[in-house]
Amino acid sequence: MQYHRLGTTGMKVSRLCLGTMTYGSPKWREWVLDEQASRPFIKQALDAGINFFDTADMYSIGESEQVVGKALLDYAPREDVVIATKVFNAMGDGPNNRGLSRKHIMAAIDASLQRLGTDHVDLYQIHRWDYHTPIEETMEALHDVVKAGKARYIGASSMFAWQFAKAQFTAEKHGWTRFVTMQPMYNLIYREEEREMLPQCADQGIGVISWSPLARGILAGKTVQGEGGETARARTDENTRKWQLGSDIDQPVIAALREVAKNRGTSMAQIALAWVLSNPTVTAPIIGASKPGHIEEALAALELKLSEEEISTLEAHYVPHQITGHS
Repeated sequence: MQYHRLGTTGMKVSRLCLGTMTYGSPKWREWVLDEQASRPFIKQALDAGINFFDTADMYSIGESEQVVGKALLDYAPREDVVIATKVFNAMGDGPNNRGLSRKHIMAAIDASLQRLGTDHVDLYQIHRWDYHTPIEETMEALHDVVKAGKARYIGASSMFAWQFAKAQFTAEKHGWTRFVTMQPMYNLIYREEEREMLPQCADQGIGVISWSPLARGILAGKTVQGEGGETARARTDENTRKWQLGSDIDQPVIAALREVAKNRGTSMAQIALAWVLSNPTVTAPIIGASKPGHIEEALAALELKLSEEEISTLEAHYVPHQITGHS
């Protein structure tokens, strides 16, 4: 396994990050694996050298954190793993059970730590931008979380580049903790972050841990969504349709991906992931694993180096998309 510094920090993370939205309770989403079914994938990731695990409080409404935390504590020393979780989305029906107010952040971090079974997380991320809370309130609260020893670093996820810059400026102005990571959606059929966010991260030394490198399975060849989908997630995932991933404008890119994979004698998923890994701004894409072979396929992508011609072929048919995934 390859390990890179996370942004400009001294902490080193595996070149792949295991995303754990798939682990928790099928009562939340029918495609989610329960604890018994989840643990073998977490163990396999650890055995492969993956030390970076990303979850969120809202995944299975807390059960993902419980499942992931328990497995990691059972399988590895705490110092050997990098645990990342997130705050923002609703955790209850009350008006203060969501967002990035000081009140919610302070309650959410304690609840996440209890579920994870640890006294700190390595990376505490805001899941989205809060349009109803002053950024000063959010950044000061996150700074206090770090100073209390409950988080080692803080990060952000999908938002506009101007929002990220505003948050960083606010923190620097007051001497508070700055974000060290950004988690944007980035894949062959959604490359809008190349316009501003990725250049900003490269300039500022921000670690990029991109999500959905396979566009929710579409770039693995699962192009049929809705009732005819091959998997439970393809049949029921509302976000894939809401974000219009895999629509008609994406088909030439998918066809090029299929052709490159055929010529290489490998899978579409490996080529798509290798393309994300070829971007030097990306520290570690977040992969999912819910079936045998998923982790092996991701590991194989680490060894797959695309030629300039292959990259040009994959990128040639991309057309601009509406900004999506920010809410």
